[in-house]
Amino acid sequence: MSRSASSKNGNEPLRPFRRAFIRGLGVILPPLLTIVIFVWIGSTVNTYVMQPVKNITRQALVWAIDENVTTFPGVHPNIYLATKDGEEYHRLPAQPDGRTNPLWVPEKIYSLVTDPENLAGKPIPTTRKSVLQRYVDLRYLTPQVVIPVFTCIFILTMYLLGKFLAARIGRMAVAGLDKVIEQLPLIRNVYGSVKQITDFIFSGTNVEYTRVVAIEYPRKGIWSLGLVTGESMLDIASVANEPVLSVLIPTSPAPFTGYTVTIKKSEAVDLDISIDQAVQFIVSCGVVIAPQQLQNLVDRSDTEESSSAGSISS
Repeated sequence: MSRSASSKNGNEPLRPFRRAFIRGLGVILPPLLTIVIFVWIGSTVNTYVMQPVKNITRQALVWAIDENVTTFPGVHPNIYLATKDGEEYHRLPAQPDGRTNPLWVPEKIYSLVTDPENLAGKPIPTTRKSVLQRYVDLRYLTPQVVIPVFTCIFILTMYLLGKFLAARIGRMAVAGLDKVIEQLPLIRNVYGSVKQITDFIFSGTNVEYTRVVAIEYPRKGIWSLGLVTGESMLDIASVANEPVLSVLIPTSPAPFTGYTVTIKKSEAVDLDISIDQAVQFIVSCGVVIAPQQLQNLVDRSDTEESSSAGSISS
């Protein structure tokens, strides 16, 4: 037996395992990557939008509820509870140097903050600001309150912003901003690319693709996948002496960019795949092929493997 035959026999037991592993990876990766993308979006929004808004709201609420009580005349330094205008106040713990703390907060606030369940292992706050911030978090800024309120405010803000941008003054403001950014080196390149993507995704008008075709582009012998957008210009059809088509040639892996070409209708090869399958093919750089186009390749591979196994057994 030759070395090539023995090498082939050595790799044979690994082929089913490798094929099963790749199939399992192909099944688990799409939902996993989808989850990762949404988690990343959520983390980004939380870090750069929700947390700053939450911090500003916390400071505003602390300023609103802070009664700024700093002293109780005639109260002994060892007394930690006092009453003023019918409400109990609690003296904050002693300062790090051992001196009596002159700051007071309402007893209802202090008791809520120092509750062992609310402390969750954290040290007791020693300043009035930290006590009030912790109280605001426990009383007003819980996740059950923050998330629904933030979502409603975010949706309302986007709606009002969209209405503003639809007006003439809004369009002028956006055009002015674009002109300013276009003057900034490096930033304009990133901004332009991101704007193209967002304009394509969130545009109110959608490009209607009628079918998927294959054409020889950019030269004879090289086939490119194209999306037919409709009939092209009459003057071009007159010169070509036959009907012509407008075709978008998408680029991988971003199908929202590409080239628009006009071809003779007779030069287009209709493909038995859907628009979604064509987009998957483009995004995956040709890795993901429609099942009906892959069937012959699968049958041929199985036939070759069967014939190979038969020759080895013989």
